[in-house]
Amino acid sequence: MYNDKVMDHFFNPRNVGEMENPDGVGQVGNPICGDVMRVQIRVKDNRIEDVKFKTFGCGAAIATSSMVTELVKGLTLDEAMEVSNKTVAEALGGLPPQKMHCSNLAADALHEAIKDYRSKAAAAR
Repeated sequence: MYNDKVMDHFFNPRNVGEMENPDGVGQVGNPICGDVMRVQIRVKDNRIEDVKFKTFGCGAAIATSSMVTELVKGLTLDEAMEVSNKTVAEALGGLPPQKMHCSNLAADALHEAIKDYRSKAAAAR
């Protein structure tokens, strides 16, 4: 059902954990499947310097969370906002159709973390 790349990110997820005092936090969930993703970012000079995630969910949810963190490290915030569910699924070499909603969550959690960072930065001005 899953390809080797998805299985690798499931069994060996990258950037798992929490960071102290993140610059932005995004959390999303899917009530249908029960998956919940939390993404934290650290931003320096308008780039994602570090990113961590915690996910409660299926193998695809964990794999997409891991992949999205790999994709966006070093990107500008605008570039990271362009990362879509399709981008994540393609980077993993595809997902079964019934698991595509998991990649939606990964991109959504990232976008929420960026929005959180931007709202905090605007309030601090």
